[in-house]
Formats: sequence, C-alpha cells, structure tokens
Amino acid sequence: MLLFLLASLLIASSAKAQSFGGAIAVTDQHIFIGETGNLAFPGEVYIYTVADPAAEPIILSVNQELERFGRTIAAHGETLFVGAIEADEERGAVYVFRYHDSWKQIARLTASDAAPGDQFGLSIALEGKYILVGAPGRMESAGAVYVITENADGSFTETAILTAMDAASGDRLGTALDLENHLTIVGAPAKSANQGAAYAFMYRSEGWAQVGKLAPDFLTEGSRMGASVMIHQGRVYSGAPRHERGQGIVLEYEWDSESAQLRLRNQLQSFDQQPSAQFGAALTAGGSEVWIGANRSNRGRGMVHRFIADENGWAGIMKLLPDESIGRAAFGSSMAVHKDVAVIGAVRMDSRAGGAVLMKRDANGNWKTEATLINQMKGHDAITGGEVRCTEGMVSRWACKDVDMTAFLPLPEMGGTRGSRLNDIWGWTDPVTSREYALVGRNDGTSFVDVTDPEYPRYVGDLPMTDGSVANVWRDIKVYADHAFVVADGAGEHGVQIFDLTQLREVVGKPVTFEETALYTNIASAHNIVINEETGFGFVAGASGGGETCGGGLHMLDLRDPANVTFAGCFADPNTGRRNTGYSHDAQCVVYSGPDLAYSGQEICLGSNETALSIADVTDKENPVVISMAVYPKVAYAHQGWLTEDHRYFYMNDEGDEPQGFVEGTRTLVWDVSDLDDPVLVSEYIASTPDTDHNLYIKGNLMYQSNYGAGLRILDITNPETPVEIGFFEPGPGSTSWSNYPYFKSGTLIVTSGSEGLFVLKKRNLDI
Repeated sequence: MLLFLLASLLIASSAKAQSFGGAIAVTDQHIFIGETGNLAFPGEVYIYTVADPAAEPIILSVNQELERFGRTIAAHGETLFVGAIEADEERGAVYVFRYHDSWKQIARLTASDAAPGDQFGLSIALEGKYILVGAPGRMESAGAVYVITENADGSFTETAILTAMDAASGDRLGTALDLENHLTIVGAPAKSANQGAAYAFMYRSEGWAQVGKLAPDFLTEGSRMGASVMIHQGRVYSGAPRHERGQGIVLEYEWDSESAQLRLRNQLQSFDQQPSAQFGAALTAGGSEVWIGANRSNRGRGMVHRFIADENGWAGIMKLLPDESIGRAAFGSSMAVHKDVAVIGAVRMDSRAGGAVLMKRDANGNWKTEATLINQMKGHDAITGGEVRCTEGMVSRWACKDVDMTAFLPLPEMGGTRGSRLNDIWGWTDPVTSREYALVGRNDGTSFVDVTDPEYPRYVGDLPMTDGSVANVWRDIKVYADHAFVVADGAGEHGVQIFDLTQLREVVGKPVTFEETALYTNIASAHNIVINEETGFGFVAGASGGGETCGGGLHMLDLRDPANVTFAGCFADPNTGRRNTGYSHDAQCVVYSGPDLAYSGQEICLGSNETALSIADVTDKENPVVISMAVYPKVAYAHQGWLTEDHRYFYMNDEGDEPQGFVEGTRTLVWDVSDLDDPVLVSEYIASTPDTDHNLYIKGNLMYQSNYGAGLRILDITNPETPVEIGFFEPGPGSTSWSNYPYFKSGTLIVTSGSEGLFVLKKRNLDI
C-alpha cells in the first residue's frame, strides 16, 4: 500500500483554471502546471524538473476530447492526479499517472453514481491511502466529495460520499477541499446566495462524518467563503475573496478538542485593503508561512501576501509582487510552495494565455524569481489548396450544412502570437486590382489576409495596436474610402487607428508590419465604430475610456478626409443604456430609403443600446434628434442588429438572454420599422441551438449570424417575419465565433473563431 506523507504533499489551488497556470503542484522533483484555457484544444499538463526548469517540459494529454484535462492537479512524489471536469458530459474524471522511466496512466477515476454536470475532479486532495475528489455539480449543484481509497494492489475503490447536513441545490460543495490527519475541509462558495460556507468532515473508526460548518454571520453578501480552503499544521483556513466589495478575507480556525469543534482564531486581511483585490482567492503554505493570493489587486497585476508566524503567533506580513513586464497578469491566482520552491500562477498573463512564476528561496530566506514558465502556442494545421465539401454533415473536423470550406488559416499563421485571440472582422475590395481582403481583429492588433483566391488565403501583414495601449478582448474595424478605421475597447489610450489599405497591394513577399496612417485621439477606448459610406461619416459607439465619450452614445466623425478626421458631434438618448447615458453597444447608420416617407434621404441610425432599440435622425450632426426607442420582453443586453435592404425590417440580437436562461434557444428579434416613430416587434425567431448570439448581417434575402458555439448560421428571410435556417458552419466546441463578412462580390464568406483562426467559406446555392 502506498503511503502518502503529508510533508511532501502539495495540493493545487482551486482557483478557476482559465489558462496555463490555473492549476499547479510541486513535489521534490517536479513542477506540474495545467493548461485548460484554450477550449479549442484538449487540455494538457506540463511537467518541469525542479533541478532544471529551463529543460524541455514533458507534456501530458490523454485524448483529443475537450475534457478540461488539467483543470486541477494534485501530486506526491512520482504519482500525479489530474482532474478533467468536462469528461463524459461534465460527469468528470480524474486521471492517475505514475512515473517509471516515463509518465504512464495507471487509472481513470470516476464517480459510482456519475451524472451529467457533476464536475467530478474540480478539486482533489490526498493523504495516505485516501484520494478525495470534489464534484460540486452533483445533485443540482448541491455538491459532494467522493472518498477513494488506494488498495494494496494499486487499484482504487470508492469508499464514501460526503455531503452536507443542510445541503441545498446550488451550494457547490466540493469546489475546493483539503485534507490533513483525517480532517477534511470542503468549500461551498455558493451557499446562501454566494455568501459561502466551508464544511469540516473527520474520519473516525465508524467512518466519515460532518463535524462542523464554518459560515460566520459577519461575512458580506456574495463573499464566496470556501472558494479556497487549506489545512496547515492543524489550522484550517478558508478564503472569502469577495467579502467587503471584493477586498477579501481569510478566516483562520483551530480545533478545540474540548468542544470537538473548529473555533475562529483570526481574520487575516491585507494591510492595504483594495476593493476587488480578491484577497484569499488562493491559499498555500510552507513551514511557518501561509501564502494568500490577491490576484486582482495592484490594478490587476496581482500579488501574494506571506503571513509569517513564530511561537507567539503572526510575526509579520511580506508581499511578493510580480515583475511589471507581465502586466495585468493576475499573479497569485494559484500557488504551490514546497520546501524552497514556489510556483505562482498568473492566468491573465499575455492576454490570458497565462503563465507561472517560479521562485526559489536563497540561503538568506529571501524568495527570488528563477523563471517565468509559459506554454506552447497552439494552432490547428492550415487547410489550403482545394475546396473541402460539406459531406454527411462535416467539413474536415467541423460540423456543417450546405456550407463548404475553401480554406482555413490558423491564428499562428496570420500574425497571432502567444495570447492572441481573434474577434471582429470586416472586408475590403481593392477598387484598382479587385483583390479581396479580410481585415481581422485580434486582441493585440489587426491582421490583413488576401482572400482573392479563396483556396490559398495569404497573410499580408499586421497593424499592431496603438503604441501605449493594452491588449484586450474587443476590436472593431470598418472601411471608408479605402481606409480602415479601427477601435478597441478596454485598451487604454488607443484612439481610432486610420490605415490606408492601398498599401496592401504593394506587399508581394513576406508579411509586413505596418504603422497607422493617422490616429484620432479625441477618444481613448471604444467598443465599436460604425460607418455610413454614403455620407462619409463615422460613429464611434461605446466610447467609455476617456476623451469625449458622448456618454457612450454616438461620437460622430467626419471621415471625408480620412487622414484628417474631425469631430462632428454627439448623440445619446438618455432613456436608453444601463446607466441612462444613451450608451450604444453597436449601431447601423444609413441614408434612409424605406417606407417611412417622412425620413426619406435622412441619415438614420439604429442603435442597439443595451436596454432598448434606439432610432435617431443624425442628419444634422450638431443637432441630432431622437426619433423613437423601443423595449422588448426579457431584455438582457441589446447587442447588435442590421436592416433589410429595403429598410423595412431590423433584425437584432440580445447577447444576454441565452446565458441568463430567458429564452430556450438563440433568439433573433424581428422589428418592423416601416414607421420609424413606432417600431413594432413583430416576431422572435428562436433557433434550435441554445448558444449566445453575436453579430448578424443581411445580404439580399439571407441573414448571416455569428453565434458563440453555434458558429455561422445562415437564414432565409424571404418571408421576413419567419426566418428559416438553411445552412451553418460550426467551428470547434468552445469556440467564440464573433463575426462574419458576407459582402464580397465573389460570394466568399469569411468567419472568425476566437482561438482557432480564419475560416474562408462558400454557401451553396446562393441563388436561393
């Protein structure tokens, strides 16, 4: 029988593993780091040697399924336990590996009563012959912990299931757990409407039994106590990282032998408390020190607080700060300390690709950074050189219906670097050469791809983000007069980049790194830019990062001299937007030629303004006029929309109604706007897929929708009030299909998938 010695045990943090570094463990010989954030690829565990961390790591992966393998890690000596919470419809599994010349899988642990959504493996703790595994999704997310015993012959047997005496659906017991000397502490951070709790169970001769519940009444609403837990040298610690406006707190308990209960001993807090710091999001310990992660403090860079004890109690607190070069990396989101080695996760490093900082303690007791560990950039192989037909519902590895793929260009082959993600997309056709180009937004810049030959797309070059700005999720691009106009949200001092697209025709060899032609700086960050090519005016939407924000409404620009853009005015309807400022998430602006003759020839903008549809006459930029606004049932977040070519109908999506459970399938709102003063919601199209919708565009009698997960969906709107799906193309599971561009005369369709790349597609039977 194996005997696991507690002194050598390091249990991975239960912090959410969004990327490389989300789960960490360290033993005498090895450093283990999980990577699960890139949902287009199977999860992996990187194994480094403590003695030579610069050596090529061993990479473990179990199969090609997207199981979130590596979501949690626990290790001792030459044995490794790896959680895969999405295995088997999120029933979950734990893979067991042992080292004999190489790492070999020796077991796959599952729950005896596994059901979809259980998430068995979200937390793991080890001691002696016991392996404890959390399954917080079990029984309508009441949660449970499974006790598994390793037998003398090396097999494993489930011997108990631990549940709370006051279990209730949604508690998520088992989100975090730890084990020492037959005492286990289990977090239930969603208990009591996210106030949270931690439960203590103890093994005695008669078996496992609950011996306590930790849920102090002074915790603020939403504290999420039990999001992290730890037992160290007989003391129990439970983090409540969202206590008091997210400042966070860690509660320290000790066992009272007389009452046989855990007694609150200390409330550990940061001495420079910061709102939203999430102090207590991760816990680890070594010797006389308890380490507490505050991954959102320090303006998102994160930090670790070292609480140092002596024989009289806590003797001091010291901070570990990350190097500024890693940026807003969420340093301290996961941690592991073993003897003189510490590894600290930084899951937001490199635009959430993640990283881990290896530190070692010197002879004077000081911790010094030894290395920053990162994973390899991933990408599917490019597919070029011939159309791949949609056959029996598949194009290569992707699901489809009546949509063929002419090429696929992976992110690394179109200017993407580690941490890059794709977002929005637009197109440009060179009026001189008739060449067609995809203008592809990344979180850190814009990629230009020549798709004239749709079977051989060619990456032409990169426009990096504005110097001094920061990479973030959102980027938007539109075109006027052979110039691209680029904005980015949450990106700091980005402004509007202006780029002369005719430079692309000069590139014949290697891709070029370009500079912007001009930069408009009267706004900092913004969510979108809308352009009316008929009038030469642009409308920055959702400017909220500085400069003239126009309340987040429409910041209007005169683009007619593209290299010398000027401010033209503001429009915002304060009856719309979540903060009643008229914030517009997106819009479409046209010279109106629809059935409402009162507005013929006027410049009309239809805005998706978070809470409502907003319609405005912006012909006079100095005196724009509210025409109307309209709300609709089950509004969550009015996101984006597009007019039919006759300007009679407006199709709009709501980005929040699906994830909030307001609707059963992807919903598209159909507005009759034949009377602009009184728009009428005439129908709702509910798709068979439940995925969140994003951008949609209309060309002729077809609607092209991009939806998270469900990818590109093509709908026939010949009968405008009853759309019918006639084709689709689905990028890989977990993908974020942000947008598409259907306006090339060739019929080429271009679609982005956030973590995969650019898809070049053709719709069959375009004469429909």
